[in-house]
Amino acid sequence: MTATAQGARRARPGSDGPLLLTQRRIWIIFSALIAGMLLSSLDQTIVSTAMPTIVGELGGVAHQAWLTTGYLLASTIVMPVYGKFGDVLGRRNLFLVAIALFTIASAGCAFAGDFTQLVVFRAVQGLGGGGLMILSQAIIADIVPASQRGKYLGPLGAIFGLSAIGGPLLGGFFVDHLTWNWAFYINIPVGIAAFFVAWFALTLPTKKATKRIDVLGVLLMSAATTCLVFFSEFGGSKDHGWDALETWAWFAGLVVAAALLVLVESRAQDPVLPLAFFRNRTFLLATGIGLVLGIGMFAAIGFVPTFLQMASGTSAAVSGLLMLPMMVGLIGTSIVSGILITKTGRYRMFPIVGTVLVAMAMLAMTQLAADTPIWLICAYLFVFGAGLGLIMQVVVLVAQNAVPADQVGTATSTNNYFREVGASLGTAVFGALFTARLTTALTDVFRGAGGSATDAASSAGSIDPATVAKLPAAVQDGIVNAYADSLAPVFWYLLPFIGVAFLLALFLPQITLSDTAGMVARGEAVGGAEAEQLERAQRGGAAAAPAAAAADGAGDGVGRDSA
Repeated sequence: MTATAQGARRARPGSDGPLLLTQRRIWIIFSALIAGMLLSSLDQTIVSTAMPTIVGELGGVAHQAWLTTGYLLASTIVMPVYGKFGDVLGRRNLFLVAIALFTIASAGCAFAGDFTQLVVFRAVQGLGGGGLMILSQAIIADIVPASQRGKYLGPLGAIFGLSAIGGPLLGGFFVDHLTWNWAFYINIPVGIAAFFVAWFALTLPTKKATKRIDVLGVLLMSAATTCLVFFSEFGGSKDHGWDALETWAWFAGLVVAAALLVLVESRAQDPVLPLAFFRNRTFLLATGIGLVLGIGMFAAIGFVPTFLQMASGTSAAVSGLLMLPMMVGLIGTSIVSGILITKTGRYRMFPIVGTVLVAMAMLAMTQLAADTPIWLICAYLFVFGAGLGLIMQVVVLVAQNAVPADQVGTATSTNNYFREVGASLGTAVFGALFTARLTTALTDVFRGAGGSATDAASSAGSIDPATVAKLPAAVQDGIVNAYADSLAPVFWYLLPFIGVAFLLALFLPQITLSDTAGMVARGEAVGGAEAEQLERAQRGGAAAAPAAAAADGAGDGVGRDSA
């Protein structure tokens, strides 16, 4: 019997031998990933729908961007950590830690007594959510070759679709009939279930670090990310502004941390952010698309439910359902593009078409007004989602395929890191622009209704949909116009970034997608027909073992590409 067959015979959970990546085992592992992704994606859609009520009740309208920015900042900081540590130590235990963090933080959000506590626990949620996103994508690259990975985008798209339907329905129901706290209570049972599914289904090997872990690189990257987000947040806020000394102090911290990071990473034995990635044209362009798309995408998505509730006068439940066309478009194009990539091996056209569709939708949304028909808003969102579905998963696939198999986790986290940096920057800057304009406009509305300047500012900071419904018609009209006039112009600022993403997509090269799964390439697993054959030999016992050995010797290397 060959060495491969001997090692594969030990390939069972808890053994030292390579894992048998049969089609059955791939789907079992994939089920654990789906459970984790469901947990993270469901939370985002529930919270975005419930946000106007949450910030209104907790008096955080002027600072509502921090509910999104805090989560994104935390998840962005830990992405490189999960990616690198997953490559070095294995991904199973890290995935369990991410689920546990997310679930515990959800309980903290549910019981938060004020807006500050809620923001803190949302940040802790981000520490878990960042791991769920990165590890799910890296594990898929471990078990499925790039040439076949497109067909797995469909189930992942279905999860986002389920969240897009279930999240707004649940979020709207909780806000309209219970309390906003239930938007976080719901994560607790889902998180517990996801943890146990991952515990039993996620049978992946553990490793030991053979090189010194780049702790200093992690700290400097975290410092640079924090300074970037606070610089953008302070610059766009009414309380500080771009001419404030403290704003530029954060920028100075960003420059220093980034310079030190480059110096440290150039000398690190095993850098958390390999500079060699940025000499790889394919990886660089795919990551650049993610960066500029993140700026425009998250800034646009984050505040549309708020606009639908306050400017269009819909309830929380209805505003959530009105986001459904966007996810239908995203799921449809994600599935179609995944199937086509698997069949043809070609991916280059999808980001190009996707950025055009996103730009068209954003251009249309610059014309949003209080009297814009609901069906027209839904049409804009459908086109927007269709564009995103052609870009989001494709650029991750391209980045993973552009690097060696032993760096797939680091590549995944780096690509996502820069997209989330863009998301944090876009949400902070454009969210601050929106909330600053909105706060000023709402204060003017309440002052015009006869209130003092102090009372007007207080009312503007604690407005929510339920309160608006109780106000006089003239004041309601003023509030509606304030939301419409504050949000629609922001889309003009986002369009140039989508234009940059389009130009980058034009230069994205078409390279051959790998036929070998990451774990197979690293010698940690046996895939494809050989894995199926060896599993049958194991089930057959000693009598079947000689036949398996003979087959292995006769067809060494045949069928090593994972199913």
